Amino acid sequence: MKKIEAIIKPFKMDDVREALGEIGIMGMTVSEVKGFGRQKGHTELYRGAEYMVDFLPKVKLEIVIAKEDVDRCVSVILATAQTGKIGDGKIFITDVERVIRIRTGEENQEAI
Repeated sequence: MKKIEAIIKPFKMDDVREALGEIGIMGMTVSEVKGFGRQKGHTELYRGAEYMVDFLPKVKLEIVIAKEDVDRCVSVILATAQTGKIGDGKIFITDVERVIRIRTGEENQEAI
């Protein structure tokens, strides 16, 4: 099993979720996060005063799937979340050792 963590722009979330649903990926965890990379921050004005916004709003998606579904899932996220502009985000893929469904006690493939 693998865990995919994708950090994307917030306005792309609905499109990504819909595209993943079309390929059969239904379960995911979504968090509103803030951060920066090469995009850095930007300045804004508030009541005439300029201030720096260091951390930009993003959405973090976490999906645990079977190893054989990773490439398909990543392709869909890339195709759907990409705008071609700085700050599109990143995708991290890591191994998952064990999964347990709390309600039933099912483990691994049966639990996802």
